[in-house]
Amino acid sequence: MGKGRLERIYLKRFKGGPMDEVSQAKLIRGQGLAGNADQKGKRQVTLLEKERWEDLMKALGADLDPSIRRANLLVSGISLTNSRQKILKLGDARLCIYGETKPCEQMDKALLGLKDLMFDDWGGGAFAEVLDDGEIYVGNDIIWENPE
Repeated sequence: MGKGRLERIYLKRFKGGPMDEVSQAKLIRGQGLAGNADQKGKRQVTLLEKERWEDLMKALGADLDPSIRRANLLVSGISLTNSRQKILKLGDARLCIYGETKPCEQMDKALLGLKDLMFDDWGGGAFAEVLDDGEIYVGNDIIWENPE
């Protein structure tokens, strides 16, 4: 579980609304991303692996933008699989991974078969709670604070 990179940041304007790609954002402790519709609870930020998305697209013979997944952060170079309770350092901030994000019916609306293919083995990514305030930028290094 080595060092990775923050590839993209997406903010959701409202529930079910479009995902806006931004180059930087602010993480707010106990809330999530400033300006994002989803706030509070344990599912403050959602993450998706770039490599996993590319594998899914290859398996389905498609080339959809990862924003279709509706995750806030697209990461590369790290595995989110079985990362529950691990702490991810991202710039000055830290995220605690609380679980696996299961895909919903919107995935099949985007591409038939995507939901089922994403369902197992953390294919839909992870969700996390923000532990520290901090500015994040596309290109930030990301590392596990407590790797095994």
